[in-house]
Amino acid sequence: MIKTTIHGLEDGSGAVFLPREMLDSLNLQVGDQLQVIETDDGFILRPVRDDNHERQINAARDVMDKYEAALCKLAK
Repeated sequence: MIKTTIHGLEDGSGAVFLPREMLDSLNLQVGDQLQVIETDDGFILRPVRDDNHERQINAARDVMDKYEAALCKLAK
């Protein structure tokens, strides 16, 4: 379980900060949108995914660049 705090903003609203580890594990980045779904037990945060696959392609390219040597060996 990860705990976080609601931080007050100048306009009186609040902001919830998510730890980097959580963002990384959920493949989220600053600027991504989340749906907030209210339930009887609390809230569910769900990423809003668009139909654009550009982000997925960029992530795959990053992995391929990082492990290029290993992927070349496996391809033989």
